[in-house]
Amino acid sequence: MTREQLLATDELDAILHALPPELVQRVRGLDRLDGLLEIVMDLGRLPEARFAAREEILSQREVTAEDIAFVISRIGQFGGDNRAGIERTLHRISALRNRAGKVVGLTLRVGRAVYGTMEIIRDVVEAGRSILLLGRPGVGKTTLLREVARVLADEMGKRVVIVDTSNEIAGDGDIPHPGIGRARRMQVAAPSLQHAVMIEAVENHMPEVVVIDEIGTEQEAAAARTIAERGVQLIATAHGNTLENLMLNPTLSDLVGGVQTVTLGDEEARRRGTQKSVLERKAPPTFQTLVEIQAYQRVALYQDVAQTVDAILLGSPVAPEIRSRDASGELSVTTSAPSRLPVEALERRSTPRVASNGGRETVKVYPFGLSWTRIEEAARGLGLPVAIVREPDDADVVITLKNYYRRKTPRLRNAESQGIPIYIARSNSSTQIASALASVIELRRGPEDKALEEARDGIEQVVGGQSDEVELAPQNAYVRKLQHELVERANLSSRSAGHEPFRRVQIYR
Repeated sequence: MTREQLLATDELDAILHALPPELVQRVRGLDRLDGLLEIVMDLGRLPEARFAAREEILSQREVTAEDIAFVISRIGQFGGDNRAGIERTLHRISALRNRAGKVVGLTLRVGRAVYGTMEIIRDVVEAGRSILLLGRPGVGKTTLLREVARVLADEMGKRVVIVDTSNEIAGDGDIPHPGIGRARRMQVAAPSLQHAVMIEAVENHMPEVVVIDEIGTEQEAAAARTIAERGVQLIATAHGNTLENLMLNPTLSDLVGGVQTVTLGDEEARRRGTQKSVLERKAPPTFQTLVEIQAYQRVALYQDVAQTVDAILLGSPVAPEIRSRDASGELSVTTSAPSRLPVEALERRSTPRVASNGGRETVKVYPFGLSWTRIEEAARGLGLPVAIVREPDDADVVITLKNYYRRKTPRLRNAESQGIPIYIARSNSSTQIASALASVIELRRGPEDKALEEARDGIEQVVGGQSDEVELAPQNAYVRKLQHELVERANLSSRSAGHEPFRRVQIYR
């Protein structure tokens, strides 16, 4: 298929008909009108026409309330998402409102049905796999979704139902836009009801394929899983630019299987060569394939979402399939260089990790109210690899002073709510900062590791004759059980003494 065959229809006359007459003439006189993205009209400001690489002022007269009212009178009704349309077109009009609810601004986005865009992923679509599309706003997710629905309905003869919450896929009005072909469209009365309409589509209309734009809530993610479990092919978009974004999103991570923390037994942790607490995928992904739309006719494709998520959680390199089409329609497929997605972010940086070579991985520190220079000096003195970061969201740990911590500023509150550990330095001196950094590294070992190390030291003391009996620090019942097992393997005796929470293990011959 050549580029000339990527035919686009924009029904520009329909959106121009909604504009005040003086703006219509100005828009028609613009160069390269086929690249028009949107027209912006804000009360008291000059109206603008926006293109991909430029903006054009449409009038030197400021937009008035009468101008906005004129446009509103010529378009459809605004829904709960403050979006309206023009009947039997793909144009979208979004409203800005003041505190009283009055419309004080409009964004008239030009909608286009583009034919041929789905050729880049046709093989995956025809294989019947459930596909999730990701990408930044304006990159073409909805356009691709519309074309996929048309091809499945018209060329493959499948029963396709589109859940069209904002009327962006099939346009405004009761009669859908021809861009969706024979696919059927279910409109949604309010955005909050999208999940219910998704289930209704499956229960009432027996589709083979359900197409959904913008899965964004936990209820919608659960509805998508319910649909997938009934054997229906799902084609959908979701909020997020990349697979990594989705895994970090607690609301939507279920779409790719979800992430949970699992505590391993001692033997299994040793076998894997990992800490006892590891991240694992909770369930099979709702979507089998994930497509990151990077640009027009360029995508990154993860053919097997389950396998990819498992690799990321293990810290293994992943390499998506990169597909692109040139001006002649020629498709090229390459594999990107393997990269390690930051699983540390998924671990919420709760404990810094020790590298497999015995050295420590770099600790990302966000200093709040402390001297960066002194932190770097203290780290060098302790031989610790520390990197200073500018935002708490990027940090493994936060170090601050007690008076700052007591105030609970928004940044510290946000860090705590995200599970990022906060350490308190008694003062801004190098000595106190070094003490706080040492505590960070000490915590990395984890309370169980420290308790077992203490038990090994006690066993060595008794075996070596340095002491007849060694009493360990108080621990909870689970940790005491592990300590008793260590003592038994060393052919020594042990008992628990004291009362909770100070009950502790005593080692003797």
